[in-house]
Amino acid sequence: MRKVLLSGVFSLCGFAATAEPVVIAALGDSLTQGYGLLPEQGFVAQMQRWLDAHGADVRLINAGVSGDTTAGGAARVAWTLTPDVDGMIVALGGNDLLRGLDPAMSRGNLTQIMEAAKSSDVAVLLVGMQAPGNFGAEYKAEFDTIYPDLAGQYQSLFFPSFFEGLSDEPDPAAVRNWMQHDGIHPNPEGIARIVTAMGPHVIELAQSVR
Repeated sequence: MRKVLLSGVFSLCGFAATAEPVVIAALGDSLTQGYGLLPEQGFVAQMQRWLDAHGADVRLINAGVSGDTTAGGAARVAWTLTPDVDGMIVALGGNDLLRGLDPAMSRGNLTQIMEAAKSSDVAVLLVGMQAPGNFGAEYKAEFDTIYPDLAGQYQSLFFPSFFEGLSDEPDPAAVRNWMQHDGIHPNPEGIARIVTAMGPHVIELAQSVR
């Protein structure tokens, strides 16, 4: 398998020259795929531009499928991890929550994804997801611990929530300004805030590739 060897000192502002870019696949659902947005407005396109602007020699692959659950991600991770993929952003779980699926099933599916990445020697940035309170405290506690647990178990990078860039608003109602009309998917401005928050972690993912 091709693995890019990164040399020199990396910084947030730029990468040392490399023969080939680091290839990172973004495995996710509609949030990754760019539901309701023009292609250039979606998460992958905006993240690519952010990385380019920060001098990161990284090429992102959009492996998001609208409506996908963690089971769907587990089913297609093997063909997502082509030989040229060096790293993977894993952002799945929202549709598990919408369907009220058993957290044990979600944990098992995400474990399969992490195992596949480990077997392929692919570094991972695992993006967390939090359950709403309407499923009950026990369900929420069980679901919310999946992501930090797996990040620790597989010693992967961890980003607490896809919506991290929207959570710094002092007024929770202001978050609506960054969402599409469905209240589930971010609008272009919301994606820009998410990218700004997550971008440094994607650079760290690229730096971790050896």
